Amino acid sequence: MKKSIKLFSSALTAAALVASAVSMSLPLHADNPTIQTSYTPDPAPMVYDGVFYFYTGNDAPGSSFYTMTDWQCFSSTDMQNWENHGSVLSYTDFEWADPDSCWAAQCIERDGKFYLYVTLTTSLYGGGRAIGVAVADSPTGPFKDAIGKPLCGPNWTYIDPTVFIDDDGQAYLYFGNPTLYWVKLKKNMIETEGEPQAFEMTAEQFGKSENPESSCLYTEGPWIYKRDGIYYMVYAASGIPETIDYATSDSPTGPWKYGGRIMDNCPTSFTIHPGIIEYDGRAYFTYHTGDLEGGGGFTRSGAIEEFSFKSDGSIPHIEATSEGPQQLRWFNPYKKTRASTMCSQQGIKLERGENGLYATKCSNGDYIKIAGVNFAADATEFYADVSAIRSGGAVELRLDSPDGELVGTLSVPECTEDQDWQSLSCSVKGASGVHDLYMVFTSEGTAGYVNMDSWSFDGEYTDADFSDQVVSSKKGGISGKAIAAAAAVAAAGAAAAIIAVRSRKKKKAD
Repeated sequence: MKKSIKLFSSALTAAALVASAVSMSLPLHADNPTIQTSYTPDPAPMVYDGVFYFYTGNDAPGSSFYTMTDWQCFSSTDMQNWENHGSVLSYTDFEWADPDSCWAAQCIERDGKFYLYVTLTTSLYGGGRAIGVAVADSPTGPFKDAIGKPLCGPNWTYIDPTVFIDDDGQAYLYFGNPTLYWVKLKKNMIETEGEPQAFEMTAEQFGKSENPESSCLYTEGPWIYKRDGIYYMVYAASGIPETIDYATSDSPTGPWKYGGRIMDNCPTSFTIHPGIIEYDGRAYFTYHTGDLEGGGGFTRSGAIEEFSFKSDGSIPHIEATSEGPQQLRWFNPYKKTRASTMCSQQGIKLERGENGLYATKCSNGDYIKIAGVNFAADATEFYADVSAIRSGGAVELRLDSPDGELVGTLSVPECTEDQDWQSLSCSVKGASGVHDLYMVFTSEGTAGYVNMDSWSFDGEYTDADFSDQVVSSKKGGISGKAIAAAAAVAAAGAAAAIIAVRSRKKKKAD
């Protein structure tokens, strides 16, 4: 009898979890722009040790030019929830750099070191734009100037570096507007072999321009990528407003053959900056728009789209969307998570503390959204390091919307300092299966606010609940048929268990 009841209970639990998953809108997609707490122009992706890193510039709010003080870094393992690592490098880290001149950059790893190639302006060495290089022991920094001077330049056409290491170990650096240059890097990644060489800017290599003053479509923002023996040079094209086009070659130094247009111009930003990378068996295209609130041509934000290479290796036309890529795996709420991790937010500001970035000045109605959270069988407790300034406050735990089902409320008593962290907890009831989590902040006084440094849940779960990849590797995510089939199996198991229990009861009565 006990065995039948156990089977019955397990089957019902499975059915409940599947039903919860079915209730979600699958596949789940992130919001574009990808990051919503700051402007993130010129995004450059990097994959390292199973993590997708997203390096960007930092447009100043309300700017009327490319006023950029530093470079930021974000990371994700599910392509929907992103941890903000904040500023990892600034013009102040280069003694030779002019202020507010932190243009496009790209990071690459070699032999356990991380090299960030950046665009800066300098008044020294004759003046102009220049390519600098910084190095760190971690993908999130801190980075420092590797050589104390420009790597290439100054030259007003030297902007937008892109770098890669070929299969034979040779590293190459490319950059330039309106001419595209290339140069080999030594194995130490901080010295060049010879002087930069200019490609021949022809229509055959980079597309025919309708502008009689331009020899080809290439404008700026190159991105080098290699796949299946094909070298791809992706770039901003067509002048202003920019499009994204590409060329291919069987050699990293050309000649190139024009491949076509990847993305049309963005209505909200006259520039657009490309990147391509593969992660977890999928291909991703990165770019920027002016779609974030307050955004425009000088306040741009990075975005991501998933795509598939065609069978012949060519790149299809990609549409910019507001949805972005789908979630790769459910979020684990039972591990400690920094409050600077989120899918989207309302009213959240971040500041750097002793442990990293934390959410600050969170008041009535502000929230952090974590997408696709797998609470598994049952979440029972919520923990957070928090503080409340000028008055008490609370963190409401809601499912699927800012005013969704309330499953817990963490009360936060008043304290005197922003980082006077209190480790508090509250009970949780009704959180099981997969849901979007909204942590909604409230404060008792009009001038009061809540800060959050980190959080986690406790409850009933197993490691299998967070297996490597829960969303189908095929575009489109978990199919409705697959979910229905799983639900049917679970329901059938439950029915079988009920029959078994009834059968045993009947035999006992006989």
